[in-house]
Order: sequence, then structure tokens, then C-alpha cells
Amino acid sequence: MSVQRIRAGFTLVELLVVIGIIGLLIGMLLPAVQQAREAGRRASCKNNIRQLSIAITGYEDGNRRLPVSGLVGAPSGKPFDPRSGKMFSWVVLLLPFMEENALFESFDMRLTNLEQPRSPGAKTLMGMLCPSDVYPNAVFENPSLTNGKKFAKANYAAYVGPFHIDNQATFPGAINSNPRHRTTKIIDGSSKTIQLSEVRIRDNPLDQRGAWALPWPGSSILSLDVHSTNSRAFVVETRYLGQSQTPNNQGPLYDVLYECPDPANAQLEGMPCNDYETTRYLSASPRSLHTGGVMITFADTSVRFLLDEVSDELMAYMISINDGKSGLDYDAAVR
Repeated sequence: MSVQRIRAGFTLVELLVVIGIIGLLIGMLLPAVQQAREAGRRASCKNNIRQLSIAITGYEDGNRRLPVSGLVGAPSGKPFDPRSGKMFSWVVLLLPFMEENALFESFDMRLTNLEQPRSPGAKTLMGMLCPSDVYPNAVFENPSLTNGKKFAKANYAAYVGPFHIDNQATFPGAINSNPRHRTTKIIDGSSKTIQLSEVRIRDNPLDQRGAWALPWPGSSILSLDVHSTNSRAFVVETRYLGQSQTPNNQGPLYDVLYECPDPANAQLEGMPCNDYETTRYLSASPRSLHTGGVMITFADTSVRFLLDEVSDELMAYMISINDGKSGLDYDAAVR
């Protein structure tokens, strides 16, 4: 009498069910993994921008003044021209307080930033890169603008004022062109005045945004482009509201660059821009790849997350240092 052996195994239907369950579990797990990774990247980004703000405090302690927004040719109190003079950004001045003494020494202060034989501005500063951005090795090298020099890009910029970058002497921000500027000049309170923000990088060498060594719009400095009804202390002119450079702005105003390369793709990437020759004013928006806003520091070095939906009126008063509106409640704009 023969004994029939029964072979154990999966039927095709059972195998497909198991594969389907595994796929479902992976689909449920992957977003959680991605969220955990982004949380880690945001934490690193937050630490980087805070350390940069602390370095600004160190600069002020050592020099009895804050770094100027840029070493340019325009005299103090006159319109700020980023493409004049030495063209060194506030970041260059801050290097010794970022443990980058050797890099600072490699800048020849007798020459402009576009004449440096060692091209120190081409060095990538890891502490100024937000891990959430995706182009850590991007450089700016535009034959018509940079004199053959390369400039590494970074993800943090300073607010120079609530209006236009060129009008920062009249309506200053936390970092501005006044060579005698100190935190004590921030009469609205250092804990209520935006100092630094994130900016995004494009992997396009013709795009100036993020070039940390240059005091150019979207490179290392920002402004909101909200107008004032007063020629002295800043007072928001309401008729221009709704068309300014709020976080991750997609229009109607675009980042104003000296040259906006490949504007169609720039807009597809969420970084629309215009040429300065078209607009004749200078401003740029804070940007990040975080969902819903950008990391900022206040002038007291505290870090918050500024929401995309912040009103431009409130943000203007958060940037201006002398509007006298220190009692404004901005809790709905940050978290």
C-alpha cells in the first residue's frame, strides 16, 4: 500500500495576497520614514540657523556693532547698491565668528569680491546648508556678472528691511547698511524682529540665489517689498498689500535678480524670478522645502517657523526695527 505525500506550499492566490499585504505595509510605513527623516533635517536646519544668529551676537560683542548687510560703494544713508564697492556680504564679515578664520584670511580686502585670486567665496559652508534642500554643491558662475569667479551657495539670508533692498537705509531691518548699527537700535524689541531666514538654491550656475559671499538679492539678503506711507518711521501702505515677498511667494511679485535665468523652469521649481532691468527695484522672498513655511531667527537668536500664510502687513512690522509696534501679536504667524 503506497502512502501519498502531501507537499506543503503557497497557492498562487495566497502568494499574491501576501505580496499585497507586504506592499500595503510598506506603503503605510514609507511616509512615516520620510516624515522622520524630514524631522531630523528640520532639526539640523534649525540648529544651523540658530548658530548663525549666535555668531552675529559674537560679532557684535567683539566689534561693538552688528555686521553691515554688505560692504558696497554707496555711502551710509544713501541707496544701497549691491553691485558697487567691495561686494562682501555680511557672511564674509562673520566668518571669524563661525570658526572660519582661515577662510576669512584668504579674502583680500583690498580687492573686490569679483577679483579675489583665491576665489574664497567658492567654498561650501556646511553650517550654512539646510539638509532639506537638495543641491548642496551648487555654485553661482555667471559670465556676465561674476567676472569668471565661482560662488558657493547656501540656505540662509539676512533681512535688511521691510521695503526694497536698495532703501534699507531709510527703512532698516535687523541687519542693514548702517556701519554703526547695534541691537540697541532695534526699538521694537529683539525678540520680535526677524533677523535671518532660509532661502532656496537652484541647481543653475546662472542663478545668484544662495551665493553666500555676495550681498545680492536672494543671495545673502532679503526684503519684503511692503511700502510705507511715511518717509521716516515705517508705516505700512495698505494699497500694496497682497503683492509682496512673503515666504515661498509665487507671485505676483517675483524674486528680483540681476539676471533671471530660464524663468519658465524657475517657476516650475517654485522659485519664480524677474530681471532687475525690468523692475528697477530689489527684493526677494524667503524660501524652503519644508512644508508650509520657513525657518527664521529673531534678533535675540530664538528660532521659529514662519508660516507661508503670514499676512504681509504683520510680516513687515516683524522686519522693521523702528515702527514702534512692539505690542503686535505674531503667534498666529509662527510656530
